[in-house]
Amino acid sequence: MTAIVLVVDDLLPNVKLLEAKLTSEYYEVVTARSGAEAIEIANQKPIDIILLDVMMPDMDGFETCRRLKASEKTAHIPVVMVTALSEAEDRVQGLEAGADDFLTKPINDTALFARIKSLARMKIMLDELRLRDKTGIQLDSMSNTISLIARDVSGARILIVDDDLVQTKHIFSKLSTIENSVIDTLADSTKAMDKMLAENYDLVIISTQLNDADGLRLCSHIRSQEKLRNLPLLILVEENDTKALIKGLDLGVNDYLVTPIEGNEVMARVNTQIKRKRYQDALKSTHQQNFNMSITDPLTGLYNRRYFDVHCKSLVDEALTTNKPLLLLITDIDHFKSVNDTYGHVAGDEILKQVSARLSSNIRPTDLVARFGGEEFVMVLPNTDLKEGFTIAERIRMSIEEVPFVISAGDGALKKTTSIGVTKFILGEAIEDMLKRADKGLYQAKESGRNKVVIVE
Repeated sequence: MTAIVLVVDDLLPNVKLLEAKLTSEYYEVVTARSGAEAIEIANQKPIDIILLDVMMPDMDGFETCRRLKASEKTAHIPVVMVTALSEAEDRVQGLEAGADDFLTKPINDTALFARIKSLARMKIMLDELRLRDKTGIQLDSMSNTISLIARDVSGARILIVDDDLVQTKHIFSKLSTIENSVIDTLADSTKAMDKMLAENYDLVIISTQLNDADGLRLCSHIRSQEKLRNLPLLILVEENDTKALIKGLDLGVNDYLVTPIEGNEVMARVNTQIKRKRYQDALKSTHQQNFNMSITDPLTGLYNRRYFDVHCKSLVDEALTTNKPLLLLITDIDHFKSVNDTYGHVAGDEILKQVSARLSSNIRPTDLVARFGGEEFVMVLPNTDLKEGFTIAERIRMSIEEVPFVISAGDGALKKTTSIGVTKFILGEAIEDMLKRADKGLYQAKESGRNKVVIVE
């Protein structure tokens, strides 16, 4: 996995050293000698990760990080602070500024590449979601909502898996300050796995020093489960246990804390992981909404022509495989134009919504109903012969005719009827041929007086 890494340091030897290390591992490297230059580059180039030195003149790394994370254009880029400072309060300050992690000088090569790999993996996933949503028509209007969601950690659900009671109590006391949070603790890894599968946690904290099990093996097991694959994991590792740390990052762990635990750092790292998860969840939700919008009719909530074209082909293929009949119905509301002309388009929309509801209630979950446009609807009924299809079509026709439609104009109620054309799928024909035949039946129903069902074989 390659990535474009921006190295930021005011000292040229440091820049050259990191550039050489990264280039040897086939990473593309861009360099900057100041915070201002780094911000300018990040706004102009597709940077994947930023390695940011803390001690720089004019604008230090903390301030640079704050500005990067405050900008919607660069906030998604992972930032790793590179510093000679090893005090916990310095790490906390960086995390509060929005940094995703720290590397302490002299930099351990293994830790460097493992961290870059982990952060690059995460960014690729988030970038894919962000790119998909840029095609969604509501991205701009939803971006502020997503940002607000990502800043909120209240109501977080966290599981601590640790058999060190003193350490667990210390972490628990800190996390309990999160508003409306639910903090669960378990010492048994098997029970913890069951708990994770049963609940929906925002974060799981796992000790690598469990007495009854291998904490890293538990992490591996978690990542093998479909439901838990994207669950944020934070491991607790002993100081100088680089091997466990690197292995954890390779397994897909999101972050780590070095024991003994410093309370403020716990809060900073937990907040970062929960915010990132909520940002990711919000993007996924927005993507799903945009996808749904692309295949559904916004007025009626039924599937649109685009979805029909794809799903109807699947139903035809299934009919061919199973050698079972398949019917297609086209229905059109009789004299619908007069509704819009007399009562207005609001009344017309009200009737379209109610017709859609009646169509849906008269077919099976396995059937397909779609709005083709205007007042025309199409239904596909798998495993249904013409006799059954006629019965269903008659039931639909009667459901439209017998119950007046509620509208906000006029007397508040309006009677309408519908005409329906019915046909069956014939082996070897195209879907368009079936549509034309059903449309012919609809035309005949209209020509013969409307409010009828006509079968065309």
